Amino acid sequence: MSILAVGSVAFDNITSPAGSMENVLGGSGTHFAMAASFFTEVRVVAVVGEDFTAEHEAVLTKRGIDTRGIEHAKGKTFRWGGRYSENLNEAKTDFTELNVFEKFQPRIPQEYADSEFLFLGNIHPNIQAAVRLELEKVRLTGGDTMNFWINSARKELHETLRLVNVLLINDTEAKMIAEDSSLPRAARKVLAMGPQALVIKHGEYGATIFFREGAFGIGSHPFRAPALPIEEVKDPTGAGDSFAGGFMGYIASQGQLNREVLKRALFYGGVMGSFAVERFGTERMQTLTRPEIDARFQVFRELTHLE
Repeated sequence: MSILAVGSVAFDNITSPAGSMENVLGGSGTHFAMAASFFTEVRVVAVVGEDFTAEHEAVLTKRGIDTRGIEHAKGKTFRWGGRYSENLNEAKTDFTELNVFEKFQPRIPQEYADSEFLFLGNIHPNIQAAVRLELEKVRLTGGDTMNFWINSARKELHETLRLVNVLLINDTEAKMIAEDSSLPRAARKVLAMGPQALVIKHGEYGATIFFREGAFGIGSHPFRAPALPIEEVKDPTGAGDSFAGGFMGYIASQGQLNREVLKRALFYGGVMGSFAVERFGTERMQTLTRPEIDARFQVFRELTHLE
């Protein structure tokens, strides 16, 4: 099953306790696609500038990712700079240069029209909605958002949530959308806005999935997956998008949509996020193998069993 990922391809300058790197290949679309590519066919729609070279594109194509949807525009690629202190859950932004991404209007190639799974990365809710409405054969749509859109485009975001099956956000974002400080209540309110399932990413503490009553099966009890303790975290920047790539990629590889598949997908999301942080940018994903993924998945499973 093919996944179409619509998001950003960017260059990052990152400083963390592990060191500093400049012009690291990143962006939500990049991290998502790299992680998802270990499970299924991935297509990317994004925009890049003249500083995005064939060598950069090869990082994606070597993973079998279809890059025909990446538009090459005049100007510079989206750039972001940030630093992490000992608290690796939060980055301090040094600069954000939207460049060609500022006027990004996704163009979906005709060859992508049969995509069955869609991931709407962190872009304006109106653009997310337009992409979803253009694709008629999508079986499952995953979506992401952030505090900027929650504050500046709340009405548009609420409209877009009606089109999203699974929303993947963090604790703070869920509480902001729902305007409620209680996470369980906030989750219930977000689900009432449209999504059938809500995945709350807790960073180093794992993730929880909440289901709307009757969605993907019977019952509405949430399910929690742990995080694997990582000895050295070098770059947390792509962790959330890599989590989403593992989560959506696994679901697309299964051919059926039910609660057990989505619950297991939480573990694969955690696996891919845990690998992503071990190196800067996409470095770890470029050397990762499927046997390594399967071995770490077993470790994650054992964390949840007494025997």
